[in-house]
Amino acid sequence: MKFSGLFAFVFLLISFSGVAQTNIMIRAKAKDAKFIGSSIGGAKIIVRDAQTKEILAEGITKGSTGNSEKIMKQPKERYQDLSENNTAGFLAKLDVSKPTFIEVEAYAPINKKQATVKSSTQLWVIPGKDIMGDGVVLEIPGFVVDVLSPQTHERIPGEISTEIKANIVMMCGCPVEEGGLWDANGFEIKAVVEAEGFFKEVELSQTEKSSTFSGNIDLNKGNYTITVYAFDPKTGNSGLDKTNIVIN
Repeated sequence: MKFSGLFAFVFLLISFSGVAQTNIMIRAKAKDAKFIGSSIGGAKIIVRDAQTKEILAEGITKGSTGNSEKIMKQPKERYQDLSENNTAGFLAKLDVSKPTFIEVEAYAPINKKQATVKSSTQLWVIPGKDIMGDGVVLEIPGFVVDVLSPQTHERIPGEISTEIKANIVMMCGCPVEEGGLWDANGFEIKAVVEAEGFFKEVELSQTEKSSTFSGNIDLNKGNYTITVYAFDPKTGNSGLDKTNIVIN
């Protein structure tokens, strides 16, 4: 028994001797939506040694958002991949000589700073044992909200109505629109207008343009903060953007 135990230990050391390239596919997927890829600038991926914090690999997810039918409509069976060959991801190529406990971080969507969310997980990597297919999938909750109008620190005459307009999409860039796959009718989309001693909510409605919502408000002279938010009561997804204006 002692001999067999020693043999197994020696065999384990030999198995992990030398550096082996280990491939790990890493993807970022918007909550209740599709994968985050090239169309919205991708997700920043960082892979670290969990103990030393050394960066082992980093890059940006590239590719398409994926197959809407497969991701959003078809029931998912065990071991069935949601991704396809062109679905967005980052292939991390790790040079490890022993089992390594790693941290995987995703920052997405990386080009939308007011909306960027960090998602992370940890796992063991065994030298030479690739993790492919869907791979490691990190969920990114929220909405991307961009206030289009009024512009930051815009000065607006007090005698005219102020239009508040915003672009709202899922974290993968997928459109939010009435009657669509991501149905705006099921979301709460509002602007909160605040100043000293003033608070008012304005409901925003979809314009003729997809993912664009607007509403109007009459304001007196003063400095105002405008917060536009989207909230989905079914999933808890939320996102917002802010701007400040001056009413003359």
